[in-house]
Amino acid sequence: MRLIVLLFATSKHGRDPRGRVVCTDPVCKTSVRVWFGMLSLAKIFINNEWHESTSGKKFPTYNPSTLEKICDIEEGDKPDVDNAVEAAKAAFQRGSQWRQMDALSRGRLLHKLADLLERDRVILATLETMDTGKPFLQAYFIDLEGCIKTLRYYAGWADKIQGRTIPVDENFVCFTRHEPMGVCGAITPWNFPLLMLVWKMAPALCCGNTLVIKPAEQTPLTSLYIGSLIKEVGFPPGVVNIVPGYGPTAGAAISTHQSIDKIAFTGSTKVGKLIKEAASKSNLKRVTLELGGKNPCIVCADADLDLAVECAHQGVFLNQGQCCTAASRVFVEEQIYPEFVKRSVEYAKKRLVGDPFDARTEQGPQIDQKQFDKILELIESGKKEGAKLECGGLAIEDRGLFIKPTVFSEVTDNMRIAKEEIFGPVQPIMKFKSIEEVIRRANNTEYGLTAAVFTKNLDRALTLASALQSGTVWINCYNALYAQAPFGGFKMSGNGRELGEYALAEYTEVKTVTIKLSQKSP
Repeated sequence: MRLIVLLFATSKHGRDPRGRVVCTDPVCKTSVRVWFGMLSLAKIFINNEWHESTSGKKFPTYNPSTLEKICDIEEGDKPDVDNAVEAAKAAFQRGSQWRQMDALSRGRLLHKLADLLERDRVILATLETMDTGKPFLQAYFIDLEGCIKTLRYYAGWADKIQGRTIPVDENFVCFTRHEPMGVCGAITPWNFPLLMLVWKMAPALCCGNTLVIKPAEQTPLTSLYIGSLIKEVGFPPGVVNIVPGYGPTAGAAISTHQSIDKIAFTGSTKVGKLIKEAASKSNLKRVTLELGGKNPCIVCADADLDLAVECAHQGVFLNQGQCCTAASRVFVEEQIYPEFVKRSVEYAKKRLVGDPFDARTEQGPQIDQKQFDKILELIESGKKEGAKLECGGLAIEDRGLFIKPTVFSEVTDNMRIAKEEIFGPVQPIMKFKSIEEVIRRANNTEYGLTAAVFTKNLDRALTLASALQSGTVWINCYNALYAQAPFGGFKMSGNGRELGEYALAEYTEVKTVTIKLSQKSP
């Protein structure tokens, strides 16, 4: 652990003109490989120890910016998941160190974990950038900031989870207890690997559960680093276990395991359905799903146009467009449609695509070849179906998996780019005439994750917020996410909620206790 800290301390982490931390030394980018090679942490983390896979198999993880292999990871499968679950069960049993720990102490451990994330923030941001291709500044200021705030938020909740006293017959006392569920499985995505892990881990641990985590096979590095921090903080063995591997093997083993009491999954709707089906066929384990979105961003004629254009731009292009919250259906009132398109194209053409470790870069590569090909295929479908390509629409030659920021105008609801989740740097812009029309069209989708409205009219804003079938509605802003505010979707965008007080209910069981008094009241 100290080796990597020393390497980072001696490498050049300067600041850009705005005072932001920037990686300026190639040593920083390669030191992670030294860390993994010398400390052998690219393994399976069970019982606070590192293990090789039962099968002996490994799988590679690649840097999507360069297409170079970073390292090989031990490939977990069902036997490894079984071992992790047994460790988690043992840590959850009555009399264990974890179960005997008071709630305040659990909160202190989460605070200590947040302290270590702050200490190793540059390391984790570098790992995330190498493994996902997202710009380093985004990983540092958005992803890591969100992780630290979420851990501290739930650290504060640990000793405040309370039941209620219920008035019943006068000869009885009735009250409820909110108890941890047991062993929780967490299956995390590749677009925000560390942030989505913390969204699940923090409330689960806050409530007193134990965890078996499967990170996405494309991006396991930061999750494995968290394993080393879990041990350093002093969490009891078995409380957090991390099994890297593939969805059809390790992920399926978690979904079907009889001894896992709850699963939290972030990913595609297709895989979410498989997980829910598997859970229902095993032990009816509780399932929280945060799935896809085809999110409407509605811009009314009276909106602050500069604000709307900028928010819609960032809403769709953030993280290379690889966001479930992406503003991937922009509805603009016809009076301002030409001007909105013009300004959106100007923004897209200025967006800098390149090396994610360059402080100027706003957009890195797509995660892998499969996603890259899918995005380009959908762009071609937009051209063929009659949308007007305003800019972009092509890969950047000789640059790996980079795609130019793409804007389509004259998009209609029946086109694939208006119906399917692109998960890439593509902005389809449509026009509308009336509020009634845009409500109907915005809701005409199987998804219901987020929506946004831009208007200066409060009545119109609240009317739309009420009518839109989405778990989150932003007014005159986009991607305004907070640890205190619940997040989740309607319809095929998922079940349950993450973040905020609402997430505590996803990780606790409510027990009713009724006591008959020995004597009748006078």
